[in-house]
Amino acid sequence: MTDSVGIHHVTAAATSARGNVAFYTRELGLRLVKRTVNFDDPTTWHLYYGDETGRPGTALTFFPWEGIPRGRHGTGQAEEIGFAVPKASIAWWSERLSSRNIAHDLPKKRFDETVIALKDPDGMLIEIVGTDWAGKLPGYASADVPAEHAIRGFSGVSLWLDDTEATAAVLTGVLGFRLLGEEDGRQRFVAGDGELGGVIDLRKVNWQSGAFAGGIVHHIAFRAADDDTQAKMANALRDLGIPTTEQKDRTYFRSVYFREPGGVLFEIATDEPGFAVDETVEALGETLKLPAWLEPQRGVIEAHLPPLE
Repeated sequence: MTDSVGIHHVTAAATSARGNVAFYTRELGLRLVKRTVNFDDPTTWHLYYGDETGRPGTALTFFPWEGIPRGRHGTGQAEEIGFAVPKASIAWWSERLSSRNIAHDLPKKRFDETVIALKDPDGMLIEIVGTDWAGKLPGYASADVPAEHAIRGFSGVSLWLDDTEATAAVLTGVLGFRLLGEEDGRQRFVAGDGELGGVIDLRKVNWQSGAFAGGIVHHIAFRAADDDTQAKMANALRDLGIPTTEQKDRTYFRSVYFREPGGVLFEIATDEPGFAVDETVEALGETLKLPAWLEPQRGVIEAHLPPLE
């Protein structure tokens, strides 16, 4: 994707830091690109996974609160998270999941893509999505997944909602998406070229309300090229009567947050400065990184963080 539109990152909750790292790095082959802490709860890890650099459109992040219960899937939440792989890699992934005893559905077609649905250890809904475009992007070769079959980043994310109209207005009026079409009760919205991080599906689901805890998405972040673009988007939201937070410095991007009309927490995050601002690309994710204001507490913080391996 050439324009700074679409999904920046997705953040969710996990019940075990060690289990989370093992699944996403070994089973799915993502790179752990940043070890830091939840800035609002520094005794908890904030772990970032992605491609080699964790560029926008590839980063899935977690707050692993040890021992918390699992959440409840339902309306008012982001649910299925789609990871893009080349279409030719779907058979490889199906075989890999079977050989690793990871339960998954049979591949099925959706919007000219091939989808394998599965769950992570906390029950979070994941999809391996074979796309026409993923093969054009370089793959990150991990110890377990070769580059040719590697996950390239997000194909998209689905929102489960009681009603989709007001959320669609935010996607199209503020976040740079347009309606592509509808299939089996899914409204598909795309941003830019509709490739990396460029898809949001809205599903009108007549079901229970969701409850946030382990295995549930906390928020979706959308891309802004810079502070000026972010400010314009925040102003557009306020014009719609949707309040936003003040800008928050998250070290690797700057963020504003808001609750979209369907109840899902959204963030607008700047593309800059990225994860290499405090360590080299080669060393990404190898050591605990803290913002300057938390450095004086490093010893206490490290003593409270559970092991990752």
